[in-house]
Amino acid sequence: MVIALCLMRICAIIPAYQAERNVGDVTREALRVHGLAGTVIVVDDGSTDRTAERARAAGATVLSHPENQGKGAALRTGMEFALASGFDVAVTIDADGQHPPEEARRLIEADADPEALVLGIRDLVGAGAPRANQISNRISNFFLSLFAGRPFADTQCGLRRYPLRKTLSLGARDEGYAFEAEILLRAVAAGVRLVEVPIRVIYPPEGERLTHFDSVRDPARIIRRVVATLALTRGLRHVPAAPTLSPDDPVRPATASALATELDPHPRQPATAPP
Repeated sequence: MVIALCLMRICAIIPAYQAERNVGDVTREALRVHGLAGTVIVVDDGSTDRTAERARAAGATVLSHPENQGKGAALRTGMEFALASGFDVAVTIDADGQHPPEEARRLIEADADPEALVLGIRDLVGAGAPRANQISNRISNFFLSLFAGRPFADTQCGLRRYPLRKTLSLGARDEGYAFEAEILLRAVAAGVRLVEVPIRVIYPPEGERLTHFDSVRDPARIIRRVVATLALTRGLRHVPAAPTLSPDDPVRPATASALATELDPHPRQPATAPP
């Protein structure tokens, strides 16, 4: 297992929107996680605050969308860039500080198979998550488990380990939060091996929480995307093949035009973040 893990090139991807408060600390902590090859890619999804500035000062490679496109779009941008930069696997970490980056190590070490999709599983009750979040997660878990024909303990956790080439080949379309649910259905349909790992999550006091997830609107969008995905995959019996990307393939035009900063696959040394 140790040899297999050493052969995997693993980076971290942090989708971020209006996250100047936490993104610097999350980046610095992620850079210290053993196994992440010292590379953290922050995708600034059209923020109007100092998200990109704080992430870059902390040592991240920063990709910027000129306008907000959604978490799914940010994840795809980061994955495509990571694959083109020679990485095999990416651990995704939310920018709001709810996922302690050291928990990424649990996902890295959970399984030696570089083709496995590893899912972080939160204890929302034990962590004191808002009741609305607990309810929306239960609803999403119920429907995705029903449609996938296998139980899922947490379908909304953003801390995951993705096999980059295989994930992108699944052809997920959603640009918002439903991307993560759509990926699960497409992965089940394609026979991707799924591994679930309990992880720790932090929910700060209500006045200090930063989230752009609407506990009513976004679960409804997720269910709509799930239904559309089921129709597309004909009841999970088949997933239309997407073009297989290689490290030599150029970044898709839509992504290339969205990257407003110089794309440097070798992050600068962490600097002192602005006050």
